[in-house]
Amino acid sequence: MDGTTVAVVATGYLIGSMDFGVVIARMRGVDIYSMGSGNPGASNVLRSMGRGTAALVVLGDIGKGIGAAAMGDLIVGEPTGFAAGAAAVLGHCFPVWHGFRGGKGVATAAGLTLWLEPLLGVAMLLAWGLLVWLTRRASVASLVVVSAFVPAYAAFGHRQWSLVWAAATAALVIARHHGNIRRLLSGAEHTVESDST
Repeated sequence: MDGTTVAVVATGYLIGSMDFGVVIARMRGVDIYSMGSGNPGASNVLRSMGRGTAALVVLGDIGKGIGAAAMGDLIVGEPTGFAAGAAAVLGHCFPVWHGFRGGKGVATAAGLTLWLEPLLGVAMLLAWGLLVWLTRRASVASLVVVSAFVPAYAAFGHRQWSLVWAAATAALVIARHHGNIRRLLSGAEHTVESDST
């Protein structure tokens, strides 16, 4: 990587580290870490603060992925768009601004997809919504959709480093769902009404 690429990817991480679940809750006098599951993700915000606040968090998290991927894509090129988007997901999961206590990266990963492959991004969001409706489990929807990252991007013609960064993004999001996976295997996973994702 040259200096410009490194700077863009590092900036992508810093963008991802802006945790809207924490920031918006604090603006409203709430410490999201002390509410519900303690996770700063949109699901906990939804349970703790309602749909309106959760919608703002989701939009912010998607925007981080769009912004980071757009920056990398426009300044350096498509593979760096994937790298910067992946860095934003990493920042969301382990935000430097918030003691490395972050969410699971699903919405931010959706954002990078919406920029780099808009039709795929929309299709994945629709598939996620359908799977949540069918299974009542956001974790199932997230795991299925993110598992399709690499084959879906390959089907749209992306190759080499773009797919490497897409795979890294998918692996990180899946790893962040380790608790959900354990509960799914034991039959104890929460429904969307009580989900701790």
